[in-house]
Amino acid sequence: MSKESSCRRVTISDIKRMKRKGEPIVMLTAYDYPSARLVEEAGISFMLVGDTLGMVVLGYETTIPVTMEEMLHHVKAVVRGTKKSLVVADMPFMSYQTGPEDALRNAGRFLQEGGAHAVKLEGGVNVAGTVRRLVEAGIPVMGHLGLTPQSLHQFGGFKVQGKTPQAAIRLMNDAEALADAGAFSVVLELAPAALAELISKRLRIPTIGIGAGAGCDGQVQVYHDLLGLFDRFVPKHARRYADLGQAIRDAVAAYAEDVRERRFPTDENSFCMDETALAELRTSDDVPEALRAGKAPASSEAALGRTASSKKPSTEKPSTPAHA
Repeated sequence: MSKESSCRRVTISDIKRMKRKGEPIVMLTAYDYPSARLVEEAGISFMLVGDTLGMVVLGYETTIPVTMEEMLHHVKAVVRGTKKSLVVADMPFMSYQTGPEDALRNAGRFLQEGGAHAVKLEGGVNVAGTVRRLVEAGIPVMGHLGLTPQSLHQFGGFKVQGKTPQAAIRLMNDAEALADAGAFSVVLELAPAALAELISKRLRIPTIGIGAGAGCDGQVQVYHDLLGLFDRFVPKHARRYADLGQAIRDAVAAYAEDVRERRFPTDENSFCMDETALAELRTSDDVPEALRAGKAPASSEAALGRTASSKKPSTEKPSTPAHA
């Protein structure tokens, strides 16, 4: 991004300008406040809150069960974690397929309630009218072609699209229809690299590839795939840059072992209290014999520091509540 755009929130005009200048566009998914902060701090200011969160965050088998409410929850968190990023919200299954008016209402929620700056939806010629309706209402739209995961069952699985001449022509026509309808960019997923490059050269709007080769105007990947946080399967198009999953397992196992071996917490992680108050407690009839004898573990004394100001239980009878 330019120096000018680095001081403010990125817009769709910045993304379009990058295509004109031939600057590679970097996009990454984010699904919550900490991931959004980390992605932005790493220098990426174009984020997708993808419905892939259904698989990598919520544990669904596909993206199809993801709801508007689930998407809104995560979009809000991502937006709160950013200061200058353009955040795109994925429209989940059946939030736009039922017609332009339903799409307009749901897309509007993403901007008004979620704080997103654009929405993404799947499809080509068949959704061009919906895209046009959203754009006319002032809602920026990113298209999505190739493998469209919400049509997974129709495709018969995660398969590369556009491999035959007829399928390639259809994909080209879909891309042009989205551009004509006013989409500001389009994701090309699991498409032959040569075809994706040809589409990228013909379109006036940026293409963002995922499994579509290096000829696209930009690339998007899934946060969990890059960082080794999702190991149910690793897509061919992904490159793992870290194995945070194993790092987390190692860290959690080390914590568990320290607790079992009484190496944690230590004095460094504990709190002290006034010795006079502690001596007073040790002589009280309400304190266990072990504590009066000074034999209680340090962790027990530390815990007392949180309740040192509490008084003895009242001997008064509780009043009868007015209502059940």
